[in-house]
Amino acid sequence: MQNYYNRTLGSIITDGVGFRNFIINDFVSEALLLFDRIVLLSFLPAEVYPNIQDRSEIVPLRPSDERFLTWMFRKFKEVAHMQLHAKHNFGLRNSLQRTRSTAWSPKGIVNRFIYLISKIFHSEGVVLSDERLQYSSFLGQPILKEYRDILRRTQPDVLLFTHQRSPIIAPLLKVAKALGLPASTFVFSWDNLASKGRMAGWFSHYLVWSSMMKADLLEFYPRVNERQISILGTPQFVPFIIDQSSSGRAVLFRKFDLNPDLPLIVYTCNDSTIKNDPVYLDFLGSFIEAAKLVRAVNVLVRTSPAEVPGRFAAVAEKYPFFKWNYPDWKVTKTPFTESWSQRVPSFQDLCDLKSILTHAAFTINVLSTITIDSFLFDKPVINPVFGNGNNGYWDDQKYLKFRHLIPLVELKASHIVTDEKQYLEAINRLLLHGDDKSALRKSFVDLQIGFPLEQVNSRITEELYSLAQKDASLKSKE
Repeated sequence: MQNYYNRTLGSIITDGVGFRNFIINDFVSEALLLFDRIVLLSFLPAEVYPNIQDRSEIVPLRPSDERFLTWMFRKFKEVAHMQLHAKHNFGLRNSLQRTRSTAWSPKGIVNRFIYLISKIFHSEGVVLSDERLQYSSFLGQPILKEYRDILRRTQPDVLLFTHQRSPIIAPLLKVAKALGLPASTFVFSWDNLASKGRMAGWFSHYLVWSSMMKADLLEFYPRVNERQISILGTPQFVPFIIDQSSSGRAVLFRKFDLNPDLPLIVYTCNDSTIKNDPVYLDFLGSFIEAAKLVRAVNVLVRTSPAEVPGRFAAVAEKYPFFKWNYPDWKVTKTPFTESWSQRVPSFQDLCDLKSILTHAAFTINVLSTITIDSFLFDKPVINPVFGNGNNGYWDDQKYLKFRHLIPLVELKASHIVTDEKQYLEAINRLLLHGDDKSALRKSFVDLQIGFPLEQVNSRITEELYSLAQKDASLKSKE
C-alpha cells in the first residue's frame, strides 16, 4: 500500500476491550501503512500503552460528568429503543427486565417512571426526539470546548470509535459532528445489537463483523443506509494469528503446573452476572473425585477478566486439583463507575489464552464469546445450561433464545447439555472419541465473522482511509 495523501486517523479507545481490539493486535502498525499519523484519543490513562510507534500520539480524554437531565434523556432513549424492538426479540426483553430498577433513589424512581411511560411511547420518532434532547443537554458543558480544542489541535481526517454504546463518547461525537468530521464506529461484540440498549448516537459509517450483524443493524436502526455499513470481520481474534503470541505445550503445562501426560480440559468463566459457573465447576470436580471420567485429566479454569477471582474461592478450596488462570487485565486508575470496563489486557495474557486454546482437548463455558475463540482453534465446546427458571438453578437456558446464539443451537456446532447426566456423557464422549463437528464449527465461525482474520486490520484501515478521502473530496467541492 502506498500513501499518496497525508491523512490522520483519530481512534477513540474507550475501554479495555477497545485496547485489546485495536492496540494489542498491532492495528496501529497496519494503519500507519496508509495514514500519515494516528492520534489515540484515550479514556484510558496514557501509561497503559506500550511503546507507541513514531507518527502516533496518545491524547488522554477526560470523561464528562453526566448530568441528571442528560442521564434521564439517555435512559429513556435506551429503554424506549428496547421497548420498540422487544416484541420479536427475547434478548431485548431480557435486558428490559434485567435493567429495571427497584431502588428508591431519585434515579431509581425516574427509572421506573421511564419504563412505565416507554411502554406507551416508544416509536422510532420518539426515540430520535429524545436523543436530540439528550444531545441538547450537553450545551454549556466545559467538556465540549475541551474536546473541540483537542480535535482542532490534532486535526484527524476521520474518527474511529471503538465502542458504539458507551455513553461517555456522546459529547465527543457531538463535537465531531459539529466540526464536520466523519465518525465511524466498530460494533465490538456479537451480542450488542440484538440484546443491548441503544447506541450512543448516529455515526457516518459502521464497521460490523458479518452479514448477520449488518442485517441486525438495518433492522434496529432503520435510519442507517446500507451504504454506510462495511462487513470487515473483527480484530478481536487477530492476536491469535500473530506468530509470537503463543508458547509450546511443554512451556504452557509447566507454567500452570499441569501433567503433560494427561489431556487438558479448559473451563472458562463468565462474569458474576452468570450465576452457574461455580455449579458447573462443582459438578466437574465431583465427576473427577468420584472417578466417573473415562480417564484422568487436567482441568484449567480461566476466570473472567471482568471480575476478581474471589467468587471461586470455595471451589478452589474444595477441588485443589483444579489449576487456575487469572487473566492479566490490569485495573487502571480512572474516574469511571464501571471500573471493570477499564481493565486492560496484557499481551502476555493473550499469548496465554492462545496457548491454552491451542493445547486444550476441549473447552467448557456458558455460551460466552470464548465459544468462538475455541472454534477458531477447532476445539469442541461443551455449553452447560441446566437452569430453566423452575428447577432450582439460575435460569441460563434463556440464553438459547438470544438471537446471536440461535444459529449455534440450530447448527448444533457445540455440545449443549441441560443436566448432570448429559454433562458427564459429553465430557466422556469427547475424552474417548472427540467429535465430528469440525465442519459445523467452521460454518458457525464463517457466519459470525465475515472476513478472514489475516485481512481484518488491512481492510479496516483501507475502509477508514477511503472515508477520509471521500470526505476530503466532498469538502474540496464546497
